[in-house]
Parts: sequence; structure tokens; C-alpha cells
Amino acid sequence: MTNRIAFQGDLGAYSHEACVAARPDMEALPCRTFEDVIDAVKSGRAVMAMLPVENSTYGRVADIHRLLPESGLHIVDEVFVRVRICLMARPGINLSDIRKVRAHLVLIPQARAFLEKHGITAEAAADSAGAAAELARGGAAHEGVLASELAANIHGLEVLARDIEDHGHNTTRFLLMAPQADLSRRSDHMMTTFVFQVRNIPAALYKAMGGFATNGVNMTKLESYMVGGSFTATQFYADIEGHPDDENVRLALEELRYFTNVLSILGVYPADPKRF
Repeated sequence: MTNRIAFQGDLGAYSHEACVAARPDMEALPCRTFEDVIDAVKSGRAVMAMLPVENSTYGRVADIHRLLPESGLHIVDEVFVRVRICLMARPGINLSDIRKVRAHLVLIPQARAFLEKHGITAEAAADSAGAAAELARGGAAHEGVLASELAANIHGLEVLARDIEDHGHNTTRFLLMAPQADLSRRSDHMMTTFVFQVRNIPAALYKAMGGFATNGVNMTKLESYMVGGSFTATQFYADIEGHPDDENVRLALEELRYFTNVLSILGVYPADPKRF
């Protein structure tokens, strides 16, 4: 039986780092797109999928909220990964030799102060871990890459500087997905994620949310997005603290159902300690 966990990107990507953190005993399977990650699980090439959903600096990951409900998979864990940026080069090259680095477009602004201090220019790459793999295969002595330390270890590059990001709070939240839901209470701090569409009645969303307030349920995320190409059909994605078997959560969900025509629980899972 396969023991693989699929992720989007190349080996050494931050998604790969999330796989190692959550399931170090599993083999990581790199995939080209988020859709490929989901297909890898549905086809049996992997038993789990690691998908990023939001970043503390850049907000939610594009398209992921649309993909999750349609995936047929269930959230079984969440993983928070601090984005620690390393500057790496081929062995034997010094930091003073580096004149240009390549990295994913979102990483470059995060290390702007370090790059300016050392007079290094930056060039956008499709994937930071992929840029590390390319550099390992050959590159000029003045070239480096910004990526994770895991990428450097995998591709045989030498880390010249660590933790060069301008701000130390940048964190990406990942969801670990599996074909079967796990509704067991595996922690004192559980999370529940669901999507819903409110009925077409006045103040439906306001009334639907009222049940969480009156029952003391903490909603940590509520986002809306259009579905089916319609400007009137809006779906909401929500995270709450608690388990559906908790009395206050049960009552809040019952009230929510009264004001919705679609309600689907995507997962019940332990809160990552880094959340707090």
C-alpha cells in the first residue's frame, strides 16, 4: 500500500516542509498543480494531500476555497509553517560573490532589506525549490537562490545566510486532506471547517451567524466567494473552534442549517499548537 503524501511544487518547497512536519514517516510526492495533488489521492498514487490555504502576509491562496469542497477529500489536520528564507548557492561560493538571486515572486519582497544591504538583485522564478534544483544542475558563480533550508539540503546547495526575511511573522497555514473523514476527538482544542450557502431571505447571513454568537462559538475565519460564475450565488467558507459534538457547536450548527440551503462539513481536526 502506498504511503505517500502529495503536495504542489518541487522537492524542498514550503509545502514539502509542511509534509515533513506533519507526517515525517511518509514519502512526499511533488505535483505540478493543486488539481494534480487532489488527483494523486483520488487515483491512489498518494493517501494524503497537503494544500496551503492562507498566508499571514498575503491572505488566502487563490482558488483553494473553490477546490476544497469539490475535491471529495476531508481535512484531517492543519499545519502552520513559518516561512524562513535562506540564501543558498553552489558549494564553495561565498556570500560576497553573489550578485543575483532567483526566487518565487512572493519571496523576493520579504527579503528586500537583506538584498539591498548586500547589493543583490532578484529575478522571479516560477518556484523557489525548482530554482534551487536548476542552480544545483549548473549556474554562474555569482548566482544564488532564495528558498527553504530543506531545498538546500535536498539539492546539495550551501546555505550562505539564514532567516533573511524582513519580518519574522510570515506563516503559511496548510490543510492535510484524506479520502476518509476522521471525526474523533484527538485533542482538547479541535477545529471544524465547513462551507455553506444562505437561503435567499432578508438578513439570512446575519441570522445564520447569530447562532455562533449566542452559543459562544468562536469563528476564526469567514470568507465568501462566488460559485458557478454567478454574481448572486455566494458560498461561505468558515473555521470555528470546537467539535460538532460539543453542545454549543451542535446548537450553532442547527441554527445555521435553518438559514442555509447548502451546508457541508469539510473536516474536524486538532488545532495546530502554533495557532495559539
